[in-house]
Amino acid sequence: MDDLNFEGYTCPLPIRPTETVILGHGSGGTLSRDLLNRLFLPALGKAAPRALDDSAVVVMDGQRYALTTDSHVVSPLFFPGGDIGRLAICGTVNDLAMSGATPVALTCGFVLEEGLSFNILQQVVKSMQDAAKEAGVYIAAGDTKVVQKGGADKLFINTSGIGKIPDGINISGSNAKEGDVIIISGTIGDHGIAVLSAREDLGFETALESDVAPLNHLVQAMMNAGEIHVLRDPTRGGLATSLVEIAEQSHVTIEIDEQALPVRPAVKAACEMLGFDPLYVANEGKLVAFVKESNVEKVLDVMKKINYGADATIIGRVIGIEKSRVRMRTAIGGTRLVDMLPGEMLPRIC
Repeated sequence: MDDLNFEGYTCPLPIRPTETVILGHGSGGTLSRDLLNRLFLPALGKAAPRALDDSAVVVMDGQRYALTTDSHVVSPLFFPGGDIGRLAICGTVNDLAMSGATPVALTCGFVLEEGLSFNILQQVVKSMQDAAKEAGVYIAAGDTKVVQKGGADKLFINTSGIGKIPDGINISGSNAKEGDVIIISGTIGDHGIAVLSAREDLGFETALESDVAPLNHLVQAMMNAGEIHVLRDPTRGGLATSLVEIAEQSHVTIEIDEQALPVRPAVKAACEMLGFDPLYVANEGKLVAFVKESNVEKVLDVMKKINYGADATIIGRVIGIEKSRVRMRTAIGGTRLVDMLPGEMLPRIC
């Protein structure tokens, strides 16, 4: 770490005195990227060449470790299929797993609003306990802060995690190769629509549940089956934003097939009613993998035998290295470019 040097920081784009943070800066899309590029990365990211991956990689005594942190501010705290506690554990475990790491331990910090029910807090903590047990990790340390009523929205949780990266594993958003086949582990958009349904009491006739789940065991099986170059869990900003990020990190052209995208009928109907595109709706228990072409069948076969990968399917491939872009073959036979989420679609979903 001797090369750390934060002196002489200057923002690449001037900050106007009237600029303020808006909800869109937390979307995971273009506004989030602007915030990172203009403020955080120039000041704090000089020692983090993989700053745009889901976790950082640090080396200690010859052993590589994945390190990540995340904050969870979902509203409502409880939603179909999960709650803020399960979300916090699974989200952090998954960020570690997307580097090919075996999660070892987590920390958790609670920001509690004065007046929060002990019954609610107990349910959240129990959910965290159950999710950690399922993932095979433990909570090593924690912290609690209480703010006055109105200083938070009931409960915020911050989690950090560390995991070991096995020798020979090099998974990163910058490692996509021409010819790689792209696999999604299941249906997209489930989490975002489930949370929105609970928040707004939309009353869909079909029950929609979040897909929030720990994916580390699925990832381990996939790595044992074949060569994987990129893993990403498409959370805020959805699948489209994740693919654009990977294309930019790896400097490749990605092509996906609209008809191959797995979307539940209920999610599709909700998106049509609300004017959303499932490509941009958040997920919390899905992953997208860029797999060496010769290994695809083995990896796909293993995924389909595991609960959280049973609906895995091929959605596209890396077709070139000349331009950093994502394009989609549409259902009507044409193609269109896919970009990041431009603003804020669903606030407070993770």
